[in-house]
Amino acid sequence: MARYVDGFVIPLAKKNLAAYRTMARKAGKIWMENGALEFHECVGDDLKVAEGMLAFPKLTKTKKNETVLFSWIVFKSRMHRDRVNKKVMGDPRIAKMCSNGMPFDVKRMAYGGFKTIVDF
Repeated sequence: MARYVDGFVIPLAKKNLAAYRTMARKAGKIWMENGALEFHECVGDDLKVAEGMLAFPKLTKTKKNETVLFSWIVFKSRMHRDRVNKKVMGDPRIAKMCSNGMPFDVKRMAYGGFKTIVDF
């Protein structure tokens, strides 16, 4: 069964990784409570790539003291994603997290919804 995925790429100051992890754990629980099938948060580890390919740090224009986060949330379909995200965005816990300030620059976050074309 094909799934729908929301994907994120975020440059993050390394000093903010612990704060981001705390926020992501809370957010992940909220997404899962509201129906997401999977929730993943990953931090860059091997970001050097072969010549001719575009590395995430170059793509996100990270600074020397930054790393890259690669995250995704899995849903049944785009319609399911829209329903889940509507609930999540209405959750007061999310509003509280956002009002306390984010550990990253939201304007530098890349986001998009993706249809699955190959799924094992």
